[in-house]
Amino acid sequence: MFRTDMPAHEGMLFVFGAPSEQCFWMKNTLMSLTAAFVADDGTIINIEDMQAQTTVSHCSAKPVRFVLEVNQGWFAKKGIKPGMKLTGLPFKPSH
Repeated sequence: MFRTDMPAHEGMLFVFGAPSEQCFWMKNTLMSLTAAFVADDGTIINIEDMQAQTTVSHCSAKPVRFVLEVNQGWFAKKGIKPGMKLTGLPFKPSH
């Protein structure tokens, strides 16, 4: 909250104890962000653009444990879409 900027190639990863519906809003965030709601295996479930200083809820389409926030438009510029997978820690490969 209260951030005014974020470096271009950085983000914030939120990790929750168990998968559940996660909802985010931007009431006290001073910059627009994009959130990717991510399953345990790294699959991006949905991506939501969020406008600064609003109380609109942006929720995961399925239960997730991870939410990755980046500067708005970063995922689109990289061609990253729902259904793609993030790799590395903390994501567990599916078998």
